[in-house]
Amino acid sequence: MNKIEKGIESNMVYLQIKELMENTRKQVFVKINNILVQTYWKIGKIIIEDEQKNNERAEYGKKLLKELSKKLTKEYGKGFSKSNLFNMRKFYLKYQKEGVS
Repeated sequence: MNKIEKGIESNMVYLQIKELMENTRKQVFVKINNILVQTYWKIGKIIIEDEQKNNERAEYGKKLLKELSKKLTKEYGKGFSKSNLFNMRKFYLKYQKEGVS
């Protein structure tokens, strides 16, 4: 095999590996996205269930989200602002009958 043939063969191997890696990355991103959606739905569910135990008083809900936001942001960083938690709560309410999978 001459240098040109070796170069072509090497490039073909590279392209196969590159395609495999790109496909794998896409699958990983889709899986992670699905897990995050499920997690946010479950967080919303936990918040709603806690509010219902405490008679869904608006003041309690605001206080709860504020406190959760502080604690979760300290523990896990960005993504747990009061508005994000409120949106997770809304997400659960919108899809509570269907669920997420």
